[in-house]
Amino acid sequence: MESGPDVRVERLTRYIFSAPSWPRSLALIAVLGFIIDAATFRAGPDFFLLGTLGFSVPAVVAFLLTVPLVRASGRLITWNRSALLALACTVLSVILSLSPVLTFGRGIFPALYAVALGLTSGLRLLVLVAVADYRVTRMVLPAFLQGAAGIAVGAWFFTPGFVPYALLLQVVFGLVIVFLIWLIERPLRRAFQISGLNFLNTFIAHLTDGSKRMEDFFREIGEEVYVPQVSLFFSRSSGKDALFTVPNVHPGPMGDVGGGNLPRILHDRFSEETLVAHGCATHDFNLVSESEIEKIARAVAASRKELTFSGTASRPVRVGSGSVSILCQRFGDALLMVSTRSPERTEDLDYSIGLAIMGEGRCAFSEVAFVDAHNCMTSVGSPVLPATRVATEYIAAAREGFRVVRDLPEEPFAVGVSHVRVPFSREQGFGSLGVQVLATEVGGVRAAYVLIDGNNMAPGVRERLLSVALNHADEAEIMTTDTHTVNTVSGKNPVGYRVPAEEIVPYVEQAVGEAVADLSAARVGATTASCEGIVVFGSQRVSQLASTVNAMLAFIAPISFMILLLAFLLSVFVYIALQ
Repeated sequence: MESGPDVRVERLTRYIFSAPSWPRSLALIAVLGFIIDAATFRAGPDFFLLGTLGFSVPAVVAFLLTVPLVRASGRLITWNRSALLALACTVLSVILSLSPVLTFGRGIFPALYAVALGLTSGLRLLVLVAVADYRVTRMVLPAFLQGAAGIAVGAWFFTPGFVPYALLLQVVFGLVIVFLIWLIERPLRRAFQISGLNFLNTFIAHLTDGSKRMEDFFREIGEEVYVPQVSLFFSRSSGKDALFTVPNVHPGPMGDVGGGNLPRILHDRFSEETLVAHGCATHDFNLVSESEIEKIARAVAASRKELTFSGTASRPVRVGSGSVSILCQRFGDALLMVSTRSPERTEDLDYSIGLAIMGEGRCAFSEVAFVDAHNCMTSVGSPVLPATRVATEYIAAAREGFRVVRDLPEEPFAVGVSHVRVPFSREQGFGSLGVQVLATEVGGVRAAYVLIDGNNMAPGVRERLLSVALNHADEAEIMTTDTHTVNTVSGKNPVGYRVPAEEIVPYVEQAVGEAVADLSAARVGATTASCEGIVVFGSQRVSQLASTVNAMLAFIAPISFMILLLAFLLSVFVYIALQ
């Protein structure tokens, strides 16, 4: 299967890592200095404390001053990252300064040391504009710290000519890195009119302190869409009323950014016990900011004015075509359909597929609430796209559902709801809503619609939990909300991946049992809200963005090497000319 945008985004995560604690990095800097001191002890007084003064001290100075200087610009870099950057530049300086001395003699050391300081400042500038503040002018001073301290030490160790030569190399390598930054920025500026390094700044800020500044970028590249949202309002004779709603936007991209927490926010906006299922939408339909959820909530609330309640429903029935299975149940003139392909991969459905099914169903029903159960993640792959074999199976199964349910008798029905919190965290694959269940009973036949606040399920977990639900009901389906609060970097953190299914079973059993015990006579009102002017990422934007970034990463390494090699050779020529 061809790789989709989710896979390309997933591949980018291999470049993400956590910096070690700053005491560990500082300890390595100190040890490295002592080792060099010991190795140069026999070289005479000219190299006395070379390791400590020439390498360790500049690194410590840079470590101590980088964080406050970066914070003075209004941005953030952690002490751990500052220490790691100082350590990496120290190791690079040692290798570049001392390795050639073994071959060419110590007379070349001052020139190599000056080159190393210039390269250190250049690389520090590149890293700081990437992880802290993309504005080059504000990062020049923090980037120059380690090189400046090294030049001060070199002025004491070497001849007076060292200082102007070292300062010249600071300028040379600085200009080279500025040119390299321009090259890195150009593809994203041309394609999306955004700064790639600023985007990287905000992404790291999101990982570090939960910043939502990424939403500014998403809004710049976003576009407005007009999507329907079908809702079933259940009014009960006793107990809390219920709302089952199906947004056709995507609860992503990550964490609390954009629409990542869509299910929880919509749940909290209504007085009913609200189940927010997963409709037909891919990452192209990620909301650009949390504020867009308010538009959806207002549209759903406004649709209440059109409600006409009915006290009848059909018994649940399951239909299928190929790999697709759909649990169908009629409520008044509306139809609820919950689809799955488990144990085959059940992932996002393209919006157009859902729209086609809903449009065709409107010939027989007033409203069609079509749910992607999103309950089997065999891999992080591409969504189901129109005109594919799987898309055809979904449409064929839906048509079968329309035919079968249309002829089923309608009877009075009862509804029960439950909401059980779970002790599992986002890191373990669970959003804050836990487990919700909508139970129905028509003519003595019960159905349980189980909704878990998570992003998909590990293979086999749906079947295990389904068997538990069927202990209390005649028909059931297990769904996930597809919340992306459980994903901060990787898109793979399904329910049952970190927490074994057997540990989830008690909470699902409790929720289904409570919903069945809560059954009471009910009426239903169905409506389709027109969610207008919702700003989402836009068609193919995620794919384009991921492709552009991956292409950038492919050419950055060789180009950087060639540019830095050219700068190094230029430094050598300058040194020879000054002799």
